[in-house]
Amino acid sequence: MDDLSLPQPLTAAADLATGELRLSQARLGDRGVIGAVGSGVAASPGGLDAQELERRLLELGFVEGATIEVIHEGAIGRDPIAVRLDDMRVALRRRDAADIVIRLESPATGPDGQ
Repeated sequence: MDDLSLPQPLTAAADLATGELRLSQARLGDRGVIGAVGSGVAASPGGLDAQELERRLLELGFVEGATIEVIHEGAIGRDPIAVRLDDMRVALRRRDAADIVIRLESPATGPDGQ
């Protein structure tokens, strides 16, 4: 078989750098900085196409370098999630959050920065 039969783009956690994960995989209390938006993963049946979702996320303020923290998870299936994005709060579905890659804050850093 040739390499053209492989799905593109790769969506596994293995293709992310150390300390990075998709926002859809983040747990309550996780915080960090947005590293990338619009990986093309979120295109799914019944959802927005990847380009439209990327545009909407960027308009909401999900831009590279913005600080983010998961502050709430829904009771059923942990969906939707609410995040603190810089100085505002935004709720979104986990399938849409899969289009956002975050670099987690070091666990050694406490709330007072020490």
